[in-house]
Amino acid sequence: MAGPDLTIWIPILATWVLALGTLAFAYWQIRLTRKLHSTSTLLDLRERFYSPRLREARRELARWLIDPRRLEEPANWEVPLFFEFAGTLTRSGVLDRHLVRKGFGPWITAYYTFMRRPDDLIGRWRKEGNDPLIFADFEWLALQVTEMERRAAPGPLFDQSLLEEATYVLQGDAQLPAAGGSD
Repeated sequence: MAGPDLTIWIPILATWVLALGTLAFAYWQIRLTRKLHSTSTLLDLRERFYSPRLREARRELARWLIDPRRLEEPANWEVPLFFEFAGTLTRSGVLDRHLVRKGFGPWITAYYTFMRRPDDLIGRWRKEGNDPLIFADFEWLALQVTEMERRAAPGPLFDQSLLEEATYVLQGDAQLPAAGGSD
């Protein structure tokens, strides 16, 4: 009885190795393309975040959120809507959550923290609108960023430092110059 015919099996094996190598390379290229797209989208979002229009919205909302009296609610809620959109993109996999944390983490947690305390604005709007999905992706993103921060800097003072950092971030946004350049 003769052994296996290598002239048949070697080309078959080589074909399989080539096919698997091609698939692995294609997978690698797709992952790299997704990361590049995520980075490019994040950079576009950062440009928008620093645009005069959004800086003005950040200034107005931050001033209102840190004011203990919180008199008349501002009309412009573009900042949390921006983070809602970023949350949607992140949750769907378009944006990498670690890049989002690095690019917007302090602002995400600051605005979310102050929209939840001392008054739970998001909860109130959900109840008033009978819609549990109001700012759901912003909330999801804020919780993701908070958890990543908690893992990066564990300790008993994390929640206290989170509130202190949120206050610091919003105080900075509240002092942003007006769109005209002077305040």
